[in-house]
Amino acid sequence: MTVPVARSEATEVRSSAVVDAASGDAVVGAASTYNPFKPGKEEGGPTTASGERYDPEVWTAAIKTSLRQKFGGVQFGARPTFALVEAVGKKVIVKINDVGPLKPGRIIDLNERTMRHFDPGMELGVIPDVTVKPLSGDDWTPGPIG
Repeated sequence: MTVPVARSEATEVRSSAVVDAASGDAVVGAASTYNPFKPGKEEGGPTTASGERYDPEVWTAAIKTSLRQKFGGVQFGARPTFALVEAVGKKVIVKINDVGPLKPGRIIDLNERTMRHFDPGMELGVIPDVTVKPLSGDDWTPGPIG
């Protein structure tokens, strides 16, 4: 069993540990961004499926509802799970703390900070050919790797 590596350790070591810890089959599809803030919504941001408040500044994502079990259930009060997201030559660990009925072909909705990692100008809207792999364990530090 691979032990999660802390962010303070060498990037190369962390990168290989993440790849080793990726469990199950990868899911490939498109990623989009989401912002659930709407006029009149509760202060502090809406609640995600895990019970946490949505925060556009942390590394989080919502997985397609039909993939819920593959990513550890993602349900209210349950501990969020983690995934390795790869696209456009970049990799990032995200906390999967929400689910949603995404548009056809999309497998994951990235929050604003995560989407800006892959698309700094937020010009694409949708990123095709994204690979998402569940990570085993729950002691990950979300953020870019590699």
